[in-house]
Amino acid sequence: MAQTPKLYRIGAHPGTMTTLARKLRLADYFALAFGTMVGAGWLVLMDDWLGRSGPLGAILGFALGGVLLLPVGYVYGQWVQRLPDAAGEAAYTAEVFPPVVSYFTGWMMLLAYFIVCPWEAVAVGKLAAYIFPSLNSLELYRVAGQPVFLPRLVLGIGLTIFLAVLNYRGIRWSASVQNWTTGIVLLLFVLLLGISAVRGAPANFHPAFRTTPFVSILLTLQIVPYFMTGFESVPKVAEEAHPGFRSTGFFRAIMMALLVGAGFYVLAVAAVAYVARWQGLVGKRFATAIAFEQALRAQWPVRLVLIMALFGLLQCFNGNFVASSRLLFAYGRRQTIHPRFGEVHEKFLTPSVAILGITAGTLAALLLGDALLVPVTEVGSMASALGWFAACLSFWMVEKRASMRIVTGLGIAVSLLLFLMKVLPAFPGHFSPPEWIAFGMWVGLGFILRARS
Repeated sequence: MAQTPKLYRIGAHPGTMTTLARKLRLADYFALAFGTMVGAGWLVLMDDWLGRSGPLGAILGFALGGVLLLPVGYVYGQWVQRLPDAAGEAAYTAEVFPPVVSYFTGWMMLLAYFIVCPWEAVAVGKLAAYIFPSLNSLELYRVAGQPVFLPRLVLGIGLTIFLAVLNYRGIRWSASVQNWTTGIVLLLFVLLLGISAVRGAPANFHPAFRTTPFVSILLTLQIVPYFMTGFESVPKVAEEAHPGFRSTGFFRAIMMALLVGAGFYVLAVAAVAYVARWQGLVGKRFATAIAFEQALRAQWPVRLVLIMALFGLLQCFNGNFVASSRLLFAYGRRQTIHPRFGEVHEKFLTPSVAILGITAGTLAALLLGDALLVPVTEVGSMASALGWFAACLSFWMVEKRASMRIVTGLGIAVSLLLFLMKVLPAFPGHFSPPEWIAFGMWVGLGFILRARS
């Protein structure tokens, strides 16, 4: 098996020798992976998590999901050391499968990353409107019964353009912002855990499950792929590692992000359910902030939660923006879509055209408003699980050592199960017609771009 990628995979646009800037170190890779994984979902959708599973069901669902994904993370850690290619899953599957399989595997992972960008752009307006209710004014139109307000739309557009400029000007700028936001999120999170431990009570956990324990855990396990997507973003920027960076650092960053990310979600649910009775939070906007406000009967915990969520939103948006732009860049470089997407900026050494493409797509999807939030979670979960399955299966086919094939087999089984839970009607919480329509539209777009190229 090849130990390094072929020349066409690590160059820029075919016909040039311009490459991406090499600036990233271990802390940058961890911050990227963790930040891509953890955004503002623990605030915006906490009521959905508790409503579908109850506190213990959600806790066990995220904990079990984190453990089950360790073999998948292991496979990615091995792949990126052998094939440091921004195409990620598309490059891995290209080693053993026909080009069409490689293309659509990467296309699904591009969906998993890209779909988060407009989600976060919408969420920033929703978050700001909680602090400043006047932002819920000047209704423009409605999508699926959900109003789209002009001030919130402007905020989302502004944040999108800010991150686009940041990424356009260089990976070091983007990585520095990612490191700072990740550090602030973790610091404030520890403070919230302390408040919950002091002011909470075990009685608030009762009842521990929304329905039966099995169904409760299963309903959270289904959305774990969406909220845990991010650890595999490391390979997308593997070509941008500092010249002195050792390839084993990729593996360390992936595993650290998986463990810390799963722990974050487990403790977030536990902290909220411990500090306030969870039944009273179901159906409430920003249930996390409400829980701490009720427990302390003060507004300052709400501000603390919202500040932390704002930084989490920024790190998640930025991380997914980086990952999706690199995947789009890699597709252009391979000429499986229009080759202009594979161009590298001569001064900033960034995938400038791909960045502009992700920016345009985010701004377009942002127009859907709040109606985008929950369906995005479901579609993103399925796309991530499918990409993980393909990466694990391709590694199992090229790896000959028995011990590594056993671990890889576990990764195949886990990712396949997570995928089937979203598409088979036998499982509670499977795809609804709107989600199938959204998925079909993305696949159709992939066919069109491939045919035009």
